[in-house]
Amino acid sequence: MSAVHGANPLRDAADRRLPRIAGPSGLVIFGVTGDLSRKKLMPAVYDLANRGLLPPGFSLIGFARREWQDEDFAQEVYEAVKQHARTPFREEVWQQLIQGMRFVQGDFDDDDAFDQLKTTIEELDKAQGTGGNFAFYLSVPPKFFPLVVQQLKKHGLADQKNGSWRRAVIEKPFGHDLASAKELNEVVHEVFPPEAVFRIDHYLGKETVQNILALRFANTLFEPIWNRSYVDHVQITMAEDIGIGGRAGYYDGIGAARDVIQNHLLQLLALTAMEEPASFDADALAAEKTKVLGAVKLPKDLGKSTVRGQYAAGWQGGEKAVGYLQEEGINPESKTDTYAAVKLEIDNRRWAGVPFYLRTGKRLGRRVTEIAVVFQRAPHSPFDHTATEELGRNAIVIRVQPDEGVTVRFGSKVPGTQMEIRDVSMDFAYGESFTESSPEAYERLILDVLLGDSNLFPRVEEVELSWKILDPIEQFWDTHGKPAQYQSGTWGPVEADEMLARDGRSWRRP
Repeated sequence: MSAVHGANPLRDAADRRLPRIAGPSGLVIFGVTGDLSRKKLMPAVYDLANRGLLPPGFSLIGFARREWQDEDFAQEVYEAVKQHARTPFREEVWQQLIQGMRFVQGDFDDDDAFDQLKTTIEELDKAQGTGGNFAFYLSVPPKFFPLVVQQLKKHGLADQKNGSWRRAVIEKPFGHDLASAKELNEVVHEVFPPEAVFRIDHYLGKETVQNILALRFANTLFEPIWNRSYVDHVQITMAEDIGIGGRAGYYDGIGAARDVIQNHLLQLLALTAMEEPASFDADALAAEKTKVLGAVKLPKDLGKSTVRGQYAAGWQGGEKAVGYLQEEGINPESKTDTYAAVKLEIDNRRWAGVPFYLRTGKRLGRRVTEIAVVFQRAPHSPFDHTATEELGRNAIVIRVQPDEGVTVRFGSKVPGTQMEIRDVSMDFAYGESFTESSPEAYERLILDVLLGDSNLFPRVEEVELSWKILDPIEQFWDTHGKPAQYQSGTWGPVEADEMLARDGRSWRRP
């Protein structure tokens, strides 16, 4: 038989199209009774198992104060999966998964509970063949991060023995300012080496966020115009149509800027503005994102280039909505922002002079996250003004959620005998172009933790640079009055519209 020239990509172990399957491992979730665990983490574990991406002996340990037995925990996971899993329920998958489920009851300062956790892990190593490989997911309020990490060190749970690995997964926020972020990083790195710490920003696990890299660097169509010579400005929006719900204890004192801009939106800015990396490995990606964040420049007049707001009573989805200060558990004198908008610039050759407008808020017109790259007008137009009076600016809009896709907006002639130009849109939608539905962000991120792949996780430098950008804004707001009010169901305070109007621009209405 003649030799086949070239490797078969479908059988090549290095082929990136092949699914990556986690090796022997387990996951410990601290705060397993919380909303995040119930709605996202436990369903994601099941969906990974259902897609054949977890090892047969995979183990899941819940740690919380509830007086549960193993079977109570399994029932809780079962109900979470039934209610929130993305993939269909299959009994054979569930029966395999349940073999490795255990529950440990205790408080975070309970030494006996951590001793029991260590014993449970050792038992699962023997029974399930997890090989001593465990990730510890801290789905707990940030104030408990140092305590849990120190307990893991004290009881030898962070020790990596005989080639096994131990990893820590930390949910945002990573501190509440630069000083606290540095302090947290020091505490965590005393116990886990940097490569074993995974800071979760779930937005980076979304298919459409990863598609920014494909859109820019896999196509010659866009990259030549992705710069100051053609781009007028960039708008990055994350809008929610809900209020704070029952999260008053977490949200008040944190606010929209710390909750969203410091992490999600600055990461989207970095991916949108970064130079092409040498490769898509974690170090190369982090290096380019770090360069961009380090080049971000705050405007001189923060009063004219930043806006914070609070939602007031109004109508949302046909229902009466109360204002933020009337929400249960909120101090009537609270100055916490539920809306934040900032203007930033990037001081490098590609983006000099191009403003990046970031905004986020609760109780806005609709739920949407998008990146809009808005282009300059044509320098010379042979058309009469009347022919192009309805023509806006060309734009490429990356829709992150909820209707994932990309829209390209450009001018086209209206059919007829007259030369009349109007805006039209060319639309790509994930749901229409691919039969495979996008996995939940937490599926991708949990799998990456188990594989030790840190591509989609912010590094220490990125976190600290983000706080360096936001801290001066927060300090300015603390000494300059109260947030502007905006009616629930609208698109934010009028001051935010005025901020762009001063630059001769306006916010998009998604």
